[in-house]
Amino acid sequence: MTPHNHPAPEELDMRAALTAALEAWLEHSGLTQTAAAAVLGTTQARVSEIKHGKTAQFSLDLLVRLAARAGMQPRLTLTASR
Repeated sequence: MTPHNHPAPEELDMRAALTAALEAWLEHSGLTQTAAAAVLGTTQARVSEIKHGKTAQFSLDLLVRLAARAGMQPRLTLTASR
């Protein structure tokens, strides 16, 4: 986080990518929200939040964990600034 508790643009990009991937997984899985919650190890309410893109209160590490539980392989690539 930046000095004023605002996420850095890079964090926002990672969060957006993870949220979009989880939304797509939910859409293509054919699972009910309850069944998806069981797979992800979370609640149906949290799955509903993901489905509607309301993940601002989700931590980055939780989004990574949920993506991994959905069968994805989240990876981080670091590049040097120029």
